[in-house]
Amino acid sequence: MNFEDFELIYNQKRCQIEDKEDIKKKLGNIVSAGNVSDKEIDLLAYTNDSSLITLNWMIEGKIAGKPDFIVWPENVDQVSRILKLANKEKIPIIPFAEGSGVVGGSIPIYGGIILDLKKFNRVVEINDKNLTVTVEAGINGMNLERILNSKGFTGGHVPQSIYTSSVGGWIAHRAAGQFSTKYGKIEDIVLGMEVVLPQGEIIHFKTIARASTGPQLDKLFIGGEGTLGIVTKATLKIWPFPQKRALISYAFPKIEDSLEACRLILREMVFPAVIRIYDVAETNRHFEQEGKAKDKVMTIFVCEGKSDLVDLEEKITRKTCEEHSGIDCGVKPVEHWFETRFNVKETSMFPPYKIVADTIEIAIMWEKAAEVYHAVLEATSKIMGNLLISAHVSHFYSNGVGYYFTFGGVPPKGTSEFEFYQQCWNTTVKTVLDIGGSFGHHHGVGISRSHWMEREWGTVGLDKMKKIKNILDPNNILNPGKIYLNTWKIKEGEQ
Repeated sequence: MNFEDFELIYNQKRCQIEDKEDIKKKLGNIVSAGNVSDKEIDLLAYTNDSSLITLNWMIEGKIAGKPDFIVWPENVDQVSRILKLANKEKIPIIPFAEGSGVVGGSIPIYGGIILDLKKFNRVVEINDKNLTVTVEAGINGMNLERILNSKGFTGGHVPQSIYTSSVGGWIAHRAAGQFSTKYGKIEDIVLGMEVVLPQGEIIHFKTIARASTGPQLDKLFIGGEGTLGIVTKATLKIWPFPQKRALISYAFPKIEDSLEACRLILREMVFPAVIRIYDVAETNRHFEQEGKAKDKVMTIFVCEGKSDLVDLEEKITRKTCEEHSGIDCGVKPVEHWFETRFNVKETSMFPPYKIVADTIEIAIMWEKAAEVYHAVLEATSKIMGNLLISAHVSHFYSNGVGYYFTFGGVPPKGTSEFEFYQQCWNTTVKTVLDIGGSFGHHHGVGISRSHWMEREWGTVGLDKMKKIKNILDPNNILNPGKIYLNTWKIKEGEQ
């Protein structure tokens, strides 16, 4: 294997390490020689995350970015020392969880050191009285959930990537799980953290249910995507394992009917753990076995918890759905969802057929929920070469919802795959922002959305974010080129 055989998409302005053997030796002195690698097979494994366009590139002999070293630290002191070395030598550090991100957040676009936290995988404590679990940030999500289940608890956070993601990744990308309507998103679940700052200082945010002690600094690192600090340990909420589960599904004539039923259910302070709305295209694709749902909008609910509470939630959910033209489809569609909910092969099967595809999740308030759906479908369907545009609603609040839009197509003659990909992304994001939504619900910013940050936050807001970044990370060591569009400092003072 030789990297010269691959075309690099990024790395045109990669950092220059004058003496790689010296840096490798210094890293080895920190983590041991066996925990640092510059072997091409290891470097290749860390050239991209799970962004679908990177799979297209790999098939064509292209890679997104090439790191210089991979390190696997085993404790927080080693992480601190690695960051101090990186600052001294002016080498980028790219924190790596499990690589399941889909916006380019862990791509080493300027080279540097991939800092993989997979050896931070211990459960430190399960506290029954406080209903908390303290874990190292590299622990795999499904491993954690299985441990909790065996002790009679659930973590309540079940993203589609749970088999391939970690607690640190959830915090870095401000993740949301499939059961979030009941248990909340990761920012609702985190109660305390240990974070290594860009220059190597270690900061401890105490575990507390709530405090009024000034601005909450810890919130900066939830959604920071490894640009402001590296989370090495966290304390999370847990819940007793649910006593009962009710599986409910209804098919609606129009997406407006389903949206309104869900809005009113939440308005009654009824919070099913899972709510998912599939538009007609996705219903026909995923629930073709359910005759009652053909050419309709499938909506599924999972209510769980204490038996009496589940019975009440089920009663109100069913009554509201039937008042809004819902057709009861029984438990089989929900059972089918449980069986297939971690299956992501559909979009990943496209690249071998030269089809460019991706999913884009966005957030919108209720008053514009139907409008944004129709507007995105209309705008994206006009893109030359686009063959597919569909949507489902996967996250719900009393005040709004989170959509997933899926596109797929073949770039027309004279248009590269990347240009087509960017056109679909930009058309969707612009449409959402024009209507007043947010360009991202829970996948983060990474590379894919970073050029929209000024539109999302405004000039003043983004400028203040950059200043915070510069204060914490004056050498721009941590994950440069993400979120803020900071480029690597090629020369002193240049950015």
